[in-house]
Amino acid sequence: MLTTRSRSWWTRLVAESGFKALADSCRDTKVLCLLRFVRLFAYGASFLILVHYLSGLKFSDEQIGLFMTLTLLGDVVIGSLLTLITDQVGRRLILGIGAALMAVSGLVFAVSSNYWLLLIASVVGVISPSGNEIGPFRAIEESILAHLTVKEQRSDIFAWYTLCGTAGAAIGTLSSGWIVQGARKFLHNTTKAQRVVFVLYAVLGFVKLLLTFSLSSAVELERPETRYEEISFELEEEGLITDDEEDDGDARLSPSPKTTVLQRLRGLFPYISPVSRSILYRLLLLFSLDSFASGIASPSWLTYFFTTVHSIQPWALGTLFLVTNLLATLSNLLALPIARRIGPLRTMVFTHLPSAFFLAMIPLPSATVSGHWFSMAFLAIRACMQSMDQAPRQAFLAAAVLPAERTAVLGLVNTVKTFAQAGGLGFAGLLASKQWWVLAFGGAGLMKAAYDFLLLWMFLGLPDREATTT
Repeated sequence: MLTTRSRSWWTRLVAESGFKALADSCRDTKVLCLLRFVRLFAYGASFLILVHYLSGLKFSDEQIGLFMTLTLLGDVVIGSLLTLITDQVGRRLILGIGAALMAVSGLVFAVSSNYWLLLIASVVGVISPSGNEIGPFRAIEESILAHLTVKEQRSDIFAWYTLCGTAGAAIGTLSSGWIVQGARKFLHNTTKAQRVVFVLYAVLGFVKLLLTFSLSSAVELERPETRYEEISFELEEEGLITDDEEDDGDARLSPSPKTTVLQRLRGLFPYISPVSRSILYRLLLLFSLDSFASGIASPSWLTYFFTTVHSIQPWALGTLFLVTNLLATLSNLLALPIARRIGPLRTMVFTHLPSAFFLAMIPLPSATVSGHWFSMAFLAIRACMQSMDQAPRQAFLAAAVLPAERTAVLGLVNTVKTFAQAGGLGFAGLLASKQWWVLAFGGAGLMKAAYDFLLLWMFLGLPDREATTT
């Protein structure tokens, strides 16, 4: 049996890690975390084999590159449009449609070899070309989580939501390799074995659809209903209006029965208040700077740096990135007690700033045995802090805008960040071709540090918009 001291320690650990907040949360919150696990599992499983699968279908490298680019751009455009209209047409409806399209796209990939049909299925079914979160789902789910959770527990819930996604992607990637290896023994064909993974992707889309059906109506945005009051009768009794004026008043009070198609389309898009627009413009500028730097220092370019400059073997590099991913995942939980004490914004800056410093340090050691270890140590230390700002950032965004604006704002933020990161990926290629690694990673570190200082300067003291409107 647990002693009083050990029970107190355990209770504190459960509370500080945010697990108590998750356990005490409503069923919809737990379903949303499970939805993200399932979706990232599917992304992780399909992303690992996507390029090899397309190559096995005899598509050229140019066609595969075009496929990946168009998929990413198409997913971003569709995702941004869907997040803008989600609160008007229904959150569960959009999530359900997305899950159904995931299932359909998985089946198309499992049976078809037509390039353009696969491209359409990839865009519409939100196949992730990088294994990362794309499409409208994350913005919608984060908006719902903010809606369902009290302000004091949002960082806790967002941390576990992020952890579920990271764990799902990692397990999906690991499972994909084993599935292909096992299926190849029975099918005696690598391409056919890879199709099994896309069958799994379709099954996971169907599972996601069932989970979406289990969400309650509490996840929907509560929209005030327009009410019309009968006032002309009272005014007529007091002699304030004539019979003719009463008829005119009724006409003014009743809604117009005719609306144009343009008006209906405009009604699908949310209204963002001037104050929120001002906040949004500044956030987009800062997040673009940070995401551009993240594109330069993406895992792909870090991998290329360690293999070309330090000649790290693949097995050692795989172990290194496994360790860094584990550290980044666990750091999400370590940020929670800090955020509770100093607030989300300060936590974002004070944990992200050291990671920017160590990112800039990675290319400095020379290409020697001791230099290899120093560079890998800087990467590992950076990994301990690089993800600590994720849950506080989501909590900060939820408090910075009004509840009715969250879904649209989060969708726009994710869209702009994706485009900026894509630009960083391309710019890093130019620097890598000249072996300017110090300029690449050092510049990325400086941009991230500038982002931290500007974020603190622009938004320190920003009031909770939700609290000021209640």
